[in-house]
Amino acid sequence: MSEILKTAREVLAMEAEGITRLIDRLNGGFEETVRLILDSAGKVITTGIGKSGIVARKIMATLNSTGTTSIFLHPVEALHGDLGMVGEGDVVLALSHSGRTEELVHLVPQLKGHGAKVVAMTGGLDSPLANVCDLVIDCGVEKEACPLGLAPTTSTTAALAMGDALAVVLIEKHRFSEEKFRFNHPGGHLGHRLSLRVGEVMKTGGDLPVITPGASAADALATMDRGNLGTLLIVQHQKLLGIFTDGDLRRALVSGVDLGGALVEEIMTTGPTVVTPQLMAADALQIMEDKEITALPVVEDGLLVGVVHLHDLLGRGRVSFRDFTLPSVDR
Repeated sequence: MSEILKTAREVLAMEAEGITRLIDRLNGGFEETVRLILDSAGKVITTGIGKSGIVARKIMATLNSTGTTSIFLHPVEALHGDLGMVGEGDVVLALSHSGRTEELVHLVPQLKGHGAKVVAMTGGLDSPLANVCDLVIDCGVEKEACPLGLAPTTSTTAALAMGDALAVVLIEKHRFSEEKFRFNHPGGHLGHRLSLRVGEVMKTGGDLPVITPGASAADALATMDRGNLGTLLIVQHQKLLGIFTDGDLRRALVSGVDLGGALVEEIMTTGPTVVTPQLMAADALQIMEDKEITALPVVEDGLLVGVVHLHDLLGRGRVSFRDFTLPSVDR
């Protein structure tokens, strides 16, 4: 084994051991913190300096994405006006491995003065920070993975893991569902789907709502209804002749067309807007928005190869065009 891999494995083993030892350190302070957050009418505020501040931001982000409203408060900025973010009923998670971070120690009385409860997440159980906080969560580790014992390594990993444990317990207590998680993450889902090409998300083959010319309007309506897309493609020898949509149906009814005796080619729209499989999904979505339509036939070399629907791009969740900005894509 090379020296590089040997050192790397030692670091991972040391950090894994540091997290494992947290299991025995869990106590009433953790339980009381969970109850405090559940009973609180306010938000969770995370705070810390340096590497602990970075971990505090990550814990804040995890809490937000899993149903617990949270913000990050920089200790120095707090003493210069940002204390206005703190309100009655808020719960503050103050991170410091040593528990001797002066900025945090000086901040705690101010936080309490604004009506917040403060929980120290620290390895210093008898430290100045632990002594001024309402509760303490033990995040202590035996030693850092850094050979100099200076750079926060095992300690920050332990604090991060403890934050995850807190978030997961709150997920269960809040009965936070997968549906709610997806609703809080439209950007990740949409960002992925809109970075694809139309050919990767379109419907093809047996999923295509198609009918040939000469079919009655009644048959056309039945076929469109089975497709559940509000769209019907009129095709002959794989060539797209026209499209019939819910909008066409409304216009036909308003115009007094006898649907009982009409043929599908008499009520379809000819020359519909089409796209190619190579077009970016984001661009297809932009076309739908511009033309206020929900489906686009996909044509390649003059032949119909698929159809892309708004649901194929956004899913069937509660997302509208105004909920996000279309990503820029390479064309």
